[in-house]
Amino acid sequence: MLIAGFPAGAWGTNCYLVAPAAGEECVIIDPGHEAAPGVEEALKKHRLKPVAVVLTHGHIDHVASVVPVCGAHDVPAWIHPEDRYMMSDPEKALGRSIGMQLMGELTIGEPDDVKELTDGSKLELAGLELTVAHAPGHTKGSVTFGLPEAADIPPIFFSGDLLFAGSIGRTDMPGGDMAEMLDSLARVCLPLDDSTVVLSGHGPQTTIGQERATNPYLRQVAAGPGANTDAAPRRGM
Repeated sequence: MLIAGFPAGAWGTNCYLVAPAAGEECVIIDPGHEAAPGVEEALKKHRLKPVAVVLTHGHIDHVASVVPVCGAHDVPAWIHPEDRYMMSDPEKALGRSIGMQLMGELTIGEPDDVKELTDGSKLELAGLELTVAHAPGHTKGSVTFGLPEAADIPPIFFSGDLLFAGSIGRTDMPGGDMAEMLDSLARVCLPLDDSTVVLSGHGPQTTIGQERATNPYLRQVAAGPGANTDAAPRRGM
């Protein structure tokens, strides 16, 4: 398994390229603001051929480079239908203007081929099987992607802005909902094995075991209704 990740752009959003091995086909996850040069560098370095872009949600810091990346390689983009509008109308998704100077650097709109993600579906792309879980809370159309354990590789969980090392995604923008966030944490994250490696939308990698033990939000949902813990600041755009 090859996973090449790098933080991109003004928000430091993690973009990932995932392939069975170097020199093979790959999937690109969340090519956000100013991610296109990093994508091209990783493709060249590892001799990869992209077959699809898949998106954990529609915020501009995760989708800003979708149009140029998909266009350069003639590949589709996959997104949940409830977040699809954000690719064409990012300011509505944020509930405010993100600024004319920054907007001038972005290619707003949809790529030529957009496919929609559904909860529980399995995407067979580039020799990989990505399991999709709908996980609203940060946005209505947030999803996560899971890769099963294989040989000596533990399960991999691309959490988007659902779960971070020590924190979770913010819920105070349009489409955000704290009750939905806690439900998604309980339904999507808690059943995962402690060995599962979490690769999130921002910040360093972690494991489900580490977050189950230390993340105040995951501890809260594990403790059940009515539990109260000291909450860490929430993250994400």
